[in-house]
Formats: sequence, structure tokens, C-alpha cells
Amino acid sequence: MATIVLYSINRTAQTTVRQCLIPYSKGASRVDSHLSVFLKTSVRRLTSLPRVIWVPKATGRTRRGAVLVAGAAAAVAGFVAGATHFQRAEMASVIPKTEEKDTEIAEKCKTFMSPPCTDVKVLQQRKEEMCTRMEMLIMETQAEFCRALEEVDGGKFKVDRWERKEGGGGISCVLQDGKVFEKAGVNVSVVFGNLTEEAAKQMRSRGKVLKGKDGKLPFCAMGVSSVIHPTNPHIPTVHFNYRYFEIEEGDGTKQWWFGGGTDLTPTYVNKEDGAHFHNSLKEACDKHHPQYYPDFKKWCDRYFYIPHRGETRGIGGIFFDDLDSPSQEEAFSFVRSCAQTVVPCYLPIVQKHLNDPFSPEEKDWQQVRRGRWEYMHEPPKGTLEADMLEVLRNPKEWV
Repeated sequence: MATIVLYSINRTAQTTVRQCLIPYSKGASRVDSHLSVFLKTSVRRLTSLPRVIWVPKATGRTRRGAVLVAGAAAAVAGFVAGATHFQRAEMASVIPKTEEKDTEIAEKCKTFMSPPCTDVKVLQQRKEEMCTRMEMLIMETQAEFCRALEEVDGGKFKVDRWERKEGGGGISCVLQDGKVFEKAGVNVSVVFGNLTEEAAKQMRSRGKVLKGKDGKLPFCAMGVSSVIHPTNPHIPTVHFNYRYFEIEEGDGTKQWWFGGGTDLTPTYVNKEDGAHFHNSLKEACDKHHPQYYPDFKKWCDRYFYIPHRGETRGIGGIFFDDLDSPSQEEAFSFVRSCAQTVVPCYLPIVQKHLNDPFSPEEKDWQQVRRGRWEYMHEPPKGTLEADMLEVLRNPKEWV
């Protein structure tokens, strides 16, 4: 038997509940210590919220201590049942958010091709800083792309770490002479130190107003870059890089900007491949600004134009630099979207042409395209090779 007692948790109620937690008479069971702690904490945090608890009736010969045990146990059970949502919040607060983020960084680092360039403990201490967030992104991009290529090729990337005497280092991942890829490189670098005077002049020539202290300009630069050369001439070469640069001025303020892009260089142009590649990039750009794709596509076409040949290097993609607006968070979000598009914009094309047959002549043309500057005569008109050059000399809209 039990009665329902409705009350507000005020001082009197707090005292009543605390009495249920005192040591009980010999032979009476104790309320579980964890529930005791939980109930004490709950009482402290609640103010005047009405609660419904179950208090068992004492009968005849029941000893006082047993009544307290039964009452306490029932009170705890009712308290938990009537405040499940509060208990969940209480349990969730056991692990602070900062510790959760530390754990998240440590767990993510385990999935990379190599431990990050910066010590994991340092990344945890500076987890909110953009340098940390960008390093985590480029490491993640390297790992995802390498593993996607390994799955297709069947081979394994060789991982090599290097250090820069002035500060920082990098991680180079290379797959060579595989079943699908002749050579694939996916590299990460994270460097820091003080800008050289020559580098500072170069940046000032690009419109950067830099004010150092005692002639020093501390900087941090990082990026991920890749060039993939497939064996089959019908699988295009892809190139991408995404980078971040940060400079601390004399007064402690920081200048920062992002840059990067992804572009495709086919030996033989396939319209469906071009449309898929450009549509994937456009979708990533459109999430952030409708003008990003058209502007950055034009920038890419200009950047990879070879004046003495009168042609572009490939069918383009996107390219941007000095991106420092509209805000650091929004710029980073855009770069992240672009980096996450690398696998879906390229791997379906690889899969599509995986088993395409090719002739020795087509393989020769692939080698010519890779070393285009050494090719001194035009291919015969009407050939696929001539058609390819026509596309490169007249960049088209793919979407």
C-alpha cells in the first residue's frame, strides 16, 4: 500500500528527503549510494517544482528504520520516474563538453593516415582556433581520399613524415605502380615560424597590409594537395589543394585567408564525366553563394591557361585565393564543403572507366598530354587527339 504525496521542494521538503539518506537501523538495507548522490544533487538544483512521490504506509510492527528505507527507496523510484528527463540531463553533465571535444579530436586522429603534424594534446588545448580546425580538416581529407583510392586500386599508400627545421612539417602519402594508378600523391603540410622579408614583400604586393613587431611576422600555413596519375588514359588526372594562411601582426591581431581548388585533366574528354565533375563542384559552391561557382570556374580557366599553347591544362574546375570574407567561419565552411566533394566528384569517373580498353597509341597520347610542353607538333586533324586540343583551346560551360 502507498499514498501519493504532492509537495513543493522547499526547505522543509529538502530536510525530509535528506532524512531518508541517513544511515538506517541495523538490518535495514541502504539506498544505493549512486542514487543518494543523484537525489542530493537533484534537490539542490530544483527550486519549487511540484513533484509526485510514493510514500509507503507503515503497518503494525514495522520498525522505524525499515519505514525510512522503504520510504527513501520509494521516494527515489518515484523521483526518477517523474523526472526522467532531468536524470538524463544530470547524467549528461557528468562529462563536460570540453572533455567531449578532446575525446572527439583524439578519436578522429586515430583514423588519419598518420598522427597529425601538431601534437594531439596541443590540438586539444587549441581546439577552437582556426589553425586546429583546418589541420583536422586537411588530415581528414587526406585520409578519406587515400582510402577511397586504395579501395579502387587494391594497393596501399606509403606514408612518410618530414619535419621543417624552422617549424612544422608534413605527411606525404604516395601510391606507385598500382593496378589503377601509376602514381598518386596526397600530401599535407603544416608549417609555422616568421615570414621572410621576401615573402612579406610578395604578400604586400598582393594588397596585404602587414605590420610586424621588431621586424617579425609570425605565421602559420597549412594545406592538403594531391595529383593523381592513372594508368588507363581514359581515366582523367585530378588535382586539388586547399590551404589556410594566418599571420599575427605586431598588435596581436591576425590576418587570415583561404585558397584552393579542384580541377580535372582528361587525356580524352568525356562530356558525361565533365558534367558530373562540374556539377559536383557547383553543388558544393551553391550551398554558400550562387556566384562562387561561376566566378571560381572562370578563375580556374584563367589560372590553368597556357598562353604559348593557346589552351587550358584540362577542363578546369574551381580555383580561388585570398578568400577572407564574409567571415572566417563562413569561409571555412565553404572550404570544408569543397574538400568533402573531392571523393564524390572524382571516384565515380574512375569507377566508370576502370575496365576501358586502350591502345598503345592512346597510352602514348596520355604521356604526351602529361608533358605537353615538350610536344612540338600538332596531331592530325580529325583524330580524337585533335578534338581534345580543340576543347582545351575553347573552354566550354559544363553545367
